[in-house]
Amino acid sequence: MIPFSPPRMDQRIVDEVVDTLYSGWITTGPKTKRFEKLLTQYGGHKSTLCLNSATAGLELVLHWFGVGPGDEVIVPAYTYNATANVVVHCGATLVFVDSCEDFNISVRAIENAISSKTKVIIPVDIAGWPCDYDAINALVLRDDIRSQFKATTKEQEQLGRILVLSDAAHSIGGRYKGKMAGNLTDITVYSFHAVKNLTTAEGGAICFNLPEPFDNLQIYQRLNIKSLHGQTKDALAKNQIGNWRYDIVEAGYKCNMTDIQASMGLVEIQRYDEDMLVKRKHILDRYKAALSQYKWAQLPTYETPESQSSYHIFLLRITGVTESQRDQVIQEIFRQEVAVNVHFVPLPMMTFYKSLGYRVEDYPVAYDNYSREITLPVYYDLTDDMVDEVVRAVVNAVNMVMKQF
Repeated sequence: MIPFSPPRMDQRIVDEVVDTLYSGWITTGPKTKRFEKLLTQYGGHKSTLCLNSATAGLELVLHWFGVGPGDEVIVPAYTYNATANVVVHCGATLVFVDSCEDFNISVRAIENAISSKTKVIIPVDIAGWPCDYDAINALVLRDDIRSQFKATTKEQEQLGRILVLSDAAHSIGGRYKGKMAGNLTDITVYSFHAVKNLTTAEGGAICFNLPEPFDNLQIYQRLNIKSLHGQTKDALAKNQIGNWRYDIVEAGYKCNMTDIQASMGLVEIQRYDEDMLVKRKHILDRYKAALSQYKWAQLPTYETPESQSSYHIFLLRITGVTESQRDQVIQEIFRQEVAVNVHFVPLPMMTFYKSLGYRVEDYPVAYDNYSREITLPVYYDLTDDMVDEVVRAVVNAVNMVMKQF
């Protein structure tokens, strides 16, 4: 059986984790702080806070910006539920919008959805393909859009416009017009979950890139406190001789990254561009070359002169099939012992969001993309022979299902 997305594990990672285990420091400590510095250098933004998940990062930013009841947050209907759940947790109103043909959020749909209650837009880089950030950033700076913005907190007054919070869970290493993901808008959040290109088993990071007069390091420190129960000193700081006393300044959360997690990240970030991204691009190129001969295969865009994906996943769409026919294709692929997936079921199709009154019919592009999409395996240890086997399984499955109709 060819699995869908096992994490990369090798001796370098094992050695670094074992070093941490024997160091006597396994929670947030020196390795987490070093990982934060390397992430900041890599992305080119202003500061980085590592956490236990991307979800925690998104929610901490919303709380910092003062998002709550009566506010609206614009989110693509085509995303993982974490992007939307954090808005619900804050008590704000979710405003779903449709996608473009490339799976990413539609800027025109964003524009049509903005109201005087809009506080945040959360674009999502699906499959690691960066959204059109020039257009999104220009939109929130437009005079007629800014004039609608009603600030209710000090942070909102200081920014004076809608915050753009990028969900880059898929896209560390992606590039857009010469800039790295993490450095494309106000604040970006990465994921280091087990299936991600760069994994720390579980984990995430907030990349701060706010414009002047914001002090991004000060905001890092503030959210670091918020991530540790509102405690003014973390364990590393309290461990210094005579430095035990601390204060609790707010009812915070508990979502810090540990040094065990950071150990894995430290290995991967230092070989990411020259090794991981090279291998993943090779896999995508091989899929593209093999499948481009089939008229039914709609292949994803992952490189243009202006943008480069992080090559996170390969989103194959089958032309001219219904959702149920696509599901039959998937079942046939599984029968040939190849694991595939679907990214994503639009959130308005999920029970919880349907119960809130959202209808997938209002997001036709998102539904069309989803209904024909099959995600093919992409991971470091996937060999050329395995890629070829995946292609054979897909072709056989499509041909078998197509003959029935």
